[in-house]
Amino acid sequence: MTKAVELITRGADQLEEAAKAIIEVGKDTDAWLFIGEMGAGKTTLIKAICEVKGVLDEVNSPTFSIVNEYLTADGETLYHFDFYRLEQEVEALDIGIEEYFYSGNVCLMEWPERVEGLLPDTFLRIDITENTDHTRTIKLTMHG
Repeated sequence: MTKAVELITRGADQLEEAAKAIIEVGKDTDAWLFIGEMGAGKTTLIKAICEVKGVLDEVNSPTFSIVNEYLTADGETLYHFDFYRLEQEVEALDIGIEEYFYSGNVCLMEWPERVEGLLPDTFLRIDITENTDHTRTIKLTMHG
């Protein structure tokens, strides 16, 4: 069964509300896929989610390291991936991607289409679209 939720954000002040909605919709899966064009706001939205979850570390895109690990005040571990620079899926296997995916911790993934064949069967797809009026549409769809 696939359920979808659509959110519209009109500015940074609405990101916390969007983050809370994403956390609620994604509570039954550890794989959260962020889909959007360059500059759509994937990293910004991930920062808002991490803030709501109480991440203690600085949150930034792991463009060069591929994965960042964050710890929350409650002791929860979150993994933040940026697969943009990967040329082949085997590169993700080389960093032990499957261990992260099946660790029981939330995996926040930018550019997941680069590792599509390795993704878990159950995931939350988060599509971010920048609209002409500078709002953003965030479509949440559970798969699996």
